[in-house]
Amino acid sequence: MLLHGHPKLYAMKEIIKLETIAETHQFLGIGNPKHPLISVLRIGEVLRQLEVDNVKYSLGLFQVSLKDNCPYTLVNYGRNSYDYQEGTMVFSAPNQVLEFKKAEAIEKDKGWTLVFHPDLLRKSELGKKMEKFSFFSYSSHEALHISDDERETISDIIQKIEKELSNNIDAHSQTLIISNLELLLNYCVRFYDRQFFTRTNLNQDIASEFEQFIQAYYRENKQLELGIPSVQYCGESMNLSPKYLSDLLRKETGKSTQDHIHKYIIEKAKNRLLNSKESASEIAYSLGFEYPQYFSKIFKKKTTMSPSEFRNSLN
Repeated sequence: MLLHGHPKLYAMKEIIKLETIAETHQFLGIGNPKHPLISVLRIGEVLRQLEVDNVKYSLGLFQVSLKDNCPYTLVNYGRNSYDYQEGTMVFSAPNQVLEFKKAEAIEKDKGWTLVFHPDLLRKSELGKKMEKFSFFSYSSHEALHISDDERETISDIIQKIEKELSNNIDAHSQTLIISNLELLLNYCVRFYDRQFFTRTNLNQDIASEFEQFIQAYYRENKQLELGIPSVQYCGESMNLSPKYLSDLLRKETGKSTQDHIHKYIIEKAKNRLLNSKESASEIAYSLGFEYPQYFSKIFKKKTTMSPSEFRNSLN
């Protein structure tokens, strides 16, 4: 489970900021970490002493968490809350503001949270690949739901990391820890792909909803005030994180959110070029472009012709 708090009550509006593994351990009251840049927190060991409710916190760390009987609700601050089901994994990038709301405690929590500092990966190949793991930017209600077999696979890797952390640090420790961490993240990519695939009907509904959203945006002429809809704007308007929306659309259609936006705009531009006497600049401004040159660049990239060449080719 993600980080919870310290055994004292904090003001509801206070945001607790923790930058290091050591500060996190101190905040939780669980002793010194075995490694300065990575730690596995077995939540059952600290949950009994927690008296925190509605605490907001921000970590300068990556977090990977597996829920198992945890009496807390996670909130991506400013977004939806998510009441965890068994076998649920969530991910958080550094400096995201999260909140926990305490619920009625049930059985002993068996989940864990893996936290690691960005410095762990600075000189590694994994550090260069972290953008690939876009689920660190997903919202809490876009969690990964894993099967018992998948949970066993993930738990085995976590145990290997814990075992490595229990050993004395030597010249091989960093390599072995990072290789196991990369293995863990690659399995999560596989399991998310499985989840996207098994939710095809739901994903198709979201893809259709997105197309309707773009159509409504231009039908209501919002582009004249707000410009071209950004990926961020689209995601938030649909109550999805931008990364999750793009990944979902890419899995379902082969195209990202940005690709879909540009495709819709180019189709509208083609119709205007063929059915009006407006200049390319006038069409660009009416579609929400601040600079006509950018419109021409995108149009040529998508059609291999400039707007004027396209107009002339069909006249």
